[in-house]
Amino acid sequence: MIYLFLSIFFSTIILVIFRMFRRYGVNTFQAIVYNYIVAFAVGFGLYGDEWRSEHLDQGSWIPFAFIIGGLFIGLFLLMGKSSQENGIGITSVTVKMSLAIPVTMAIFLYNENIYLAKIVGIIGALIGVFLITFQRRSQRKKGAPNNVLFLIILFFGSGALDTLLNYVERVASGNLSLALFSAIGFGIAGILGFIVLIGALLMKKQHFHWKHVVGGIILGVPNFFSIYFLMMAVRYPELDDSITYALNNVGIVMASFLIGIIAFKESITPLKIVGGVVAIIAIFLLTL
Repeated sequence: MIYLFLSIFFSTIILVIFRMFRRYGVNTFQAIVYNYIVAFAVGFGLYGDEWRSEHLDQGSWIPFAFIIGGLFIGLFLLMGKSSQENGIGITSVTVKMSLAIPVTMAIFLYNENIYLAKIVGIIGALIGVFLITFQRRSQRKKGAPNNVLFLIILFFGSGALDTLLNYVERVASGNLSLALFSAIGFGIAGILGFIVLIGALLMKKQHFHWKHVVGGIILGVPNFFSIYFLMMAVRYPELDDSITYALNNVGIVMASFLIGIIAFKESITPLKIVGGVVAIIAIFLLTL
């Protein structure tokens, strides 16, 4: 159970760190680039001894590593922006409700059983997204439509990422472990981001400062360990995998909402409360 609690802790800390970036003037894009370099270093520090040269000839994981690396940095950038604009609770729930997508794809790709709980869960996730993101016209501020767009992209993008990771693990990875594949994805994300960052620095659109590097280091460590401790929790037979994933997802959602309300004084409406409850129920159903 300790690994499960640590996974929830580090996943929630990621969203809190994004929120703190604005307070301390940390450039989100630069911090995300440095974060992936750190996550890659941490990943290979832990799993690098598993690497074998024959992995390059096994499976079909290489193109997926580049696609997933791009999604890593793109979605993380959106998550950071959404956490600042929409709040960490709403952002967390949206990302977790994207479970509807890999569950649906698994039914078609792997001929998994479909049953009432899955159907209700998928519908419930979509209803939850609507209730959480809905705003009355009088409540909308300048830029609000774009803020909702962040949530929509996060929902579908996160679902696509989980679907691809699942496909790589089941079909394309060969003998390469998912942990090592994730570390490689982190590295590719870091390289792609660093290329863009160098161009932005040369064009004076970005300005280097050590606090952005420190922000990336602070972000990169929990980013990797949120995944690492979840894998450790699944590895131990104390709980079924489905229960572990359910508790992890719901724990992150609940912790994020509580921290958002208590620490950051985020507004809460009856619709958001109902949407959050529906989303949590949907997550439980989708992971049964």
